[in-house]
Amino acid sequence: MKKQITQLVDDLDGTVLESGNGTTIRFALEGRQYEIDLSSANAQRLRSALAPFISAGRSVAGTRGSSGSRRSSRNASGELAAIRSWAQGHGYTVGDRGRISAEVREAYERSH
Repeated sequence: MKKQITQLVDDLDGTVLESGNGTTIRFALEGRQYEIDLSSANAQRLRSALAPFISAGRSVAGTRGSSGSRRSSRNASGELAAIRSWAQGHGYTVGDRGRISAEVREAYERSH
């Protein structure tokens, strides 16, 4: 039997986040997307620090599918093979074909 345990850790101070005491925040800066796992306290610090800039800024909708993000199917299949190989080597259960879960993709992206 194999049991896999995933812990969420505050990316800022390394604290293990217990259930309900943390969150993942996604944000973008200068065209680049970021994601950070934070304790509730550090998440509030981030929100407070950004508040004056957010209130002075403009919300932009529809930025998800920017040009240049499209890949050829050959490139995409090579990336999928790399993700599968990485996942299998790190204890994730993934098939040799088919869809790769968002959880596995996100873990792969965080490690690279």
